[in-house]
Amino acid sequence: LLLNRCMSEDRQIVREVWEGRLPVKFVLAVQEVTSVEHPEPFYTMLSRVSYLTQVSDKLERHFIQYIEKESFDEVWFEYQGHTLRWNYPVGLLYDALAYHDNSLPWCITVHLTRFPCSDILRCGSWETIESHFIMTVKEADALKHRSQIMSNMLRNDYKKLWTGFLNHDFDQFWSVNRRLMDRINDQPFKFIPFRIYNADLDVTIKLVSPVSESHAAVTLGDLLEATLPEMARLDLQTGRLVVLTHGIAPPLDLNLQWLSENFSYPDNFLHIAVVPRPEIGQ
Repeated sequence: LLLNRCMSEDRQIVREVWEGRLPVKFVLAVQEVTSVEHPEPFYTMLSRVSYLTQVSDKLERHFIQYIEKESFDEVWFEYQGHTLRWNYPVGLLYDALAYHDNSLPWCITVHLTRFPCSDILRCGSWETIESHFIMTVKEADALKHRSQIMSNMLRNDYKKLWTGFLNHDFDQFWSVNRRLMDRINDQPFKFIPFRIYNADLDVTIKLVSPVSESHAAVTLGDLLEATLPEMARLDLQTGRLVVLTHGIAPPLDLNLQWLSENFSYPDNFLHIAVVPRPEIGQ
């Protein structure tokens, strides 16, 4: 239904993407429990466009009494042996790692000790998250508009963008983000900000314009053809792999410019997972 509407910015589509949520069950790592009583899981609904660290404080308060407090380091997350990067959106992590399980709520293991510094970056403060978020938006603007939008924003605009994202306030966030999705002089973006992930969270990036050298509109299928390894392209053609963003499998003939304008995450990047179909991965 979402993908059958007119090929122009559709505020309703953007809002529905923004409102996507996942039921999540957080459990404390068994090896960290030192209390006689075992902790109850922590259940919540997480926004697909948020970061896991946005619930770290709540999880720390819920689980801290069940470990040796002197051993507390920093909250981090794991799913089936995969250390989850806090700077990847929740929806992308689920699509890449858990979609093939087809099981909800998504069960994530919480760790409070022995932070794996060699695997992921520390996230010691809200300022760290804000800095990462704003820098990613700036990177996207450099690709789309050669930094013309962000360089002209006021400090208050940055704050509205960040607090709108942090508080999941659609209207506040889009009052600023709309400018980042504008076409300057009605021209398409210079390049499309995107990252493609496989089931191991390996990332593929490349400079791809939304318009071909022959001035034709580039599609999602064209993007995948230009970026995926040959074996992955063959598996996609035979149906062994599925392409996901926000939990949706968009048609490969979808206009890439439109997809970027309407399906980008708040950091202004398209985060696309190319993973085994559930019946193959199980």
